[in-house]
This record gives sequence, structure tokens and C-alpha cells, in this order.
Amino acid sequence: MKISGTITNIETIAEGNGIRELGVLRRCYGGGNWKKKKGIAMVELDSGHVAEAEVHWYEAHGIGKVKLKKWL
Repeated sequence: MKISGTITNIETIAEGNGIRELGVLRRCYGGGNWKKKKGIAMVELDSGHVAEAEVHWYEAHGIGKVKLKKWL
């Protein structure tokens, strides 16, 4: 699956110590002000069909989006 278009309705759902995977994020990507976010995007499925999905990811200033997950 891949995102086609932009992510809309972006919300922060956790930040700092409220993130369960904070230790892993810091070890793998470095320190930073980590936030878990969610939004809505159109995703292209492996079959070629396009569907709307909720996407979740982590991001920190200077590092960007990591560990993107999609739910239909």
C-alpha cells in the first residue's frame, strides 16, 4: 500500500512520555520531541484499487514521519 495524495484531518494523539514506543523511537531515530499523529488519506492498495484509510505515524522535528501504519 502507498499513500496517494495528502493526509487530511491530522490530529496529535500522543506525545512525549505518552508514547509507548518512545524508547524504540529514540534508539532507532534519535532524540526529539516525538508525537504520534493520525489523519485520513487515500491509499493505493496492492491490487491497484484506491480507498480511504486512517493512517498513524510518529514524527519529530528534524526527523520527519516514521513507522507509517494504515487502516482501511
